[in-house]
Amino acid sequence: MSASCHLPPLQTIGALYLKCLPAHHHTNGRVKVILSCLCFSRWCVLFSHPADFTPVCTTELGRIAQRYYEFTKRNVKLLGHSCDSLEKHRIWIQDIRAYQRDVPAEFPYPVIADESRELAVRLDMLDEDATWDVESSDAVRALYVVGPDRQVKLAMFYPNTTGRNIDEILRVVDSLQLTYRLKVSTPVDWQMGEDVMLDPAMKTEEANKSFPGGVEVIALPSGIAYVRKTSDYTHANECWDGPPPS
Repeated sequence: MSASCHLPPLQTIGALYLKCLPAHHHTNGRVKVILSCLCFSRWCVLFSHPADFTPVCTTELGRIAQRYYEFTKRNVKLLGHSCDSLEKHRIWIQDIRAYQRDVPAEFPYPVIADESRELAVRLDMLDEDATWDVESSDAVRALYVVGPDRQVKLAMFYPNTTGRNIDEILRVVDSLQLTYRLKVSTPVDWQMGEDVMLDPAMKTEEANKSFPGGVEVIALPSGIAYVRKTSDYTHANECWDGPPPS
């Protein structure tokens, strides 16, 4: 994370409920959007941008639109956010289409118009160098993954000079959805289908019952059996919250 980005304290992240947020206009129709309704019983990825017509953000919105299906088959609702007007959003989307030519005919996700920056302030998406003055502080390039319980499960902050990695966003969504259901963790560089690690607090009896396909205990010099692995979990295509759209 860049030193110019402000990450909210962990207790703020853990307690952040989207049902408390205000309504905002977005590009998929001039209607008020209550974020808690959009995210209800679904996973949600909210990704913010400081302004329209910015080069790195243009590439990101286009690539996310191109790979929209990979999010929908995981039952993930996408919500873009930028601190500009709805009118500017609509013009910007035409630029995004021109740059990333293989996006769907209908732009597949809404981009929230937060011209007043109210949402950016309430979500603590502000430049660390000016957080003392929320009226002058720029919004940062934040990304939140929100669970079906409406709590933020992961936050990532990017500097203006570094584009997001969509493969990594999908990877962490897979991990978060899997670990939301099962008492497991995903190790470094994990991909769906690879071994996962059991919760150290899980008793051996519970582990054998939960993972009848087998649990591997890794022998370590300490003699402590805290690293336990299994591949006995639901296959990738069955692990997503919802089936692919027909």
